Amino acid sequence: MPVNEKWLETEEEEETLEPNLKICDPHHHLWQHPDSTYLTEELLNDTKTGHNVTSTVFVECMSEYRRNSTKALAPVGETAFIDKLATANTESNTHTNIAKAIVGFADLLLGDSVEQVFDAHLETSPDRFKGIRHASGWDPSDQIRNSHTNPMRFLYLDKTFQKGFAKLLDYGFTFDAWLYHPQHEDLLKLAKSFPNQIIVLDHVGGPLGIGPYQTQRQSVFQSWKKTMNELAECENVVVKLGGLSMATTGFGWHKKDKPPNSADLADATAPYFNFCIERFGTKRCMFESNFPVDKISCSYNVLWNSFKRIVRSFSEEEKRDLFHDVALRTYGLKDPLT
Repeated sequence: MPVNEKWLETEEEEETLEPNLKICDPHHHLWQHPDSTYLTEELLNDTKTGHNVTSTVFVECMSEYRRNSTKALAPVGETAFIDKLATANTESNTHTNIAKAIVGFADLLLGDSVEQVFDAHLETSPDRFKGIRHASGWDPSDQIRNSHTNPMRFLYLDKTFQKGFAKLLDYGFTFDAWLYHPQHEDLLKLAKSFPNQIIVLDHVGGPLGIGPYQTQRQSVFQSWKKTMNELAECENVVVKLGGLSMATTGFGWHKKDKPPNSADLADATAPYFNFCIERFGTKRCMFESNFPVDKISCSYNVLWNSFKRIVRSFSEEEKRDLFHDVALRTYGLKDPLT
């Protein structure tokens, strides 16, 4: 869904909260489509609004796939594209280290042969490539768009998929999981079957609020809490706190006359984020922007202000975990300033 820049310009101007708090944004995209461009310049324009974003993690989005290669190796083009952007950004000495980590795509349904794709990603970006995301968002309703990977139902339970998944540990890769809340049982089985594999659950597990779920917010929330509570028992699962400004969550901010302020966002999202923090702990949670997808609802400044409002009573150590340290630790990054 395209971002309405003119609508965003009507947003209330807010002073950045806790501007010195160091942030690693562990989830954003970069792309160049006919109707949408979001590259280094656009991201930096968002991050420079006041928050101390020192590094970011790029997550796959089918950007710049290779056209002159096999289908399996086409996603390596995205890694090459992002690595080039990240290198140019670093050489320009900007404050924010864009795409310090790259989470790319490899079709884990390739099974054992997925190793050739892993090797190609590493060869293309040996310092930045850190993990794989294979999205599995699927719902029977035709009112809900399935993931861009066009997944089969029960993807994470497929035996061939799990053969490819098993190879992640050999390479030391993380795995980002993107699915909808009714699919949590699938991820739970996967996490229990591979207890040594780090699994990063994107967007607090994808609670749906559109289509058949549009009028079921409370029942969805209770169902979501039950399965998130079970996932919290898996110590190999880490959660990204964000993604609730997407259209799929059903809050509908993008349909209102004016964008929400950070207090509005915090009031709506705090129940989800606080539950995750309570159950997973600050050592297994990290705030994310999911830009530019979440930009349909709010600006970067307002989004991060809402996060800071939610945890304003937390200790400095807990805030460092949530905004910076968990992201660096999960993706195996080092902070040059420490």
